[in-house]
Amino acid sequence: MRIAYLECFSGISGDMFMGALVDAGVSPQILRDAVAALDIGARLEISQVVRSGISATKADVWVDGEKDLPREEYWEEQLALQTTPGSTRSIEHQHEHSHSHEHKRNDHLPHKHDGSHGRTLTEIKQIISAAAISQRAKRTAISIFTALGEAEAKIHNTSLDHVHFHEVGAVDAMVDIVCAAVGVEALGLDEIICSPLNVGGGTVKCAHGTLPVPAPATLSLLADAPVYSTGIQAELVTPTGAAIVKTLASRFASFPEMKVEKSGYGAGSRDFPAHPNVVRLTIGEASSHSLAAKAASETVTVLEANLDDLNPQVFAYVMDRLLEEGALDAFGMPAQMKKNRPGMLLTVLCTPENEGKLTKLIFAETTTLGVRRREERRQILARRWEKVSTPWGEIRIKIASMNGTITNYAPEYEDCRRIAAEHHVPLKIVMATAAEAWSGKASSSPVLRTGSE
Repeated sequence: MRIAYLECFSGISGDMFMGALVDAGVSPQILRDAVAALDIGARLEISQVVRSGISATKADVWVDGEKDLPREEYWEEQLALQTTPGSTRSIEHQHEHSHSHEHKRNDHLPHKHDGSHGRTLTEIKQIISAAAISQRAKRTAISIFTALGEAEAKIHNTSLDHVHFHEVGAVDAMVDIVCAAVGVEALGLDEIICSPLNVGGGTVKCAHGTLPVPAPATLSLLADAPVYSTGIQAELVTPTGAAIVKTLASRFASFPEMKVEKSGYGAGSRDFPAHPNVVRLTIGEASSHSLAAKAASETVTVLEANLDDLNPQVFAYVMDRLLEEGALDAFGMPAQMKKNRPGMLLTVLCTPENEGKLTKLIFAETTTLGVRRREERRQILARRWEKVSTPWGEIRIKIASMNGTITNYAPEYEDCRRIAAEHHVPLKIVMATAAEAWSGKASSSPVLRTGSE
């Protein structure tokens, strides 16, 4: 099972996580292609920097040819503009209706030349859904954005539909979040485990005024997560960073037992004295001991509902929404209901902590009057990803094993579907070619053949 450990000893933001992904092996071109696919006037710049003696990768988002300034520099520039005769730029766009809901580590602020009210979550979902990225990455990105929107709605006492992400704040957040989803998928991770988070301290300026650190939205997103502060007077965990952790991390723990494959460091903009302002992502294979412990303690919640008067088109939408919101699986089975009416049995598998949220979603989106719930224990096979080369590009293979012996493998459908569409090759041919490539690789390798690593 391929796992990653995310160490947030200096907090986390969206750009820091992007940098760590690249430093850990994700091709920068994959992320640049994802940004281009959004078609929102943004581009990604990747560079190497040093933070308190540690070399790290820095990811910067450029919007309409302009790079975000660190927060302190931004306010200094605005103050200078206010006192400069004849200046054509001012902070007038920071009116009470501009919502900079992207509290990026160095940009809590509305864009300097955009006075729009920004984008709604629905509009952002539409942009992500239309992008040429995998369905899995789309679901992940939308889940992260939804978590961010829900936190902002709660803090500002409004509905999710009324949350507006400031125009450029939305662009920055879309880049950070979509790249997080695409990058994690590219690494082929089965699980991300997160450390306790150093949240920082002090206050931070944003469009809503001066806020305490951690910002209210950040604190809401980190409910139930272990947090602490070393006393650094700066915002270390941003709402986008917190939303990424909330959505992608399966649990919070100390460094897991694993065979380390690689590690990567993502840099923040500021360089604190004697404190490396980086986030570290360590990737490797979970030990057989930790896998056995995980399998032995795997508990899932099963939610069921009978549906005999729901539009089939709505049913398909509900299935997508359930998966976007964190369901482990969701499926429907034909059933003969009372009064001999044909219907569907909706079944959802989820983690116990997501039970309440998904139950509410079922009630809100379907016509059911009741949802049944039960807990079950399941044993899962250890899983990992490997890549194979085909005439059309690389395809990931999911490999399942039990007690070190490979029991099953299959090409990743989304990879095959994308390649089939791009190269106009039948999907069944792409899948067969990928499976054959891995089979040949496995038969020539004693390690792969036995599965003992």
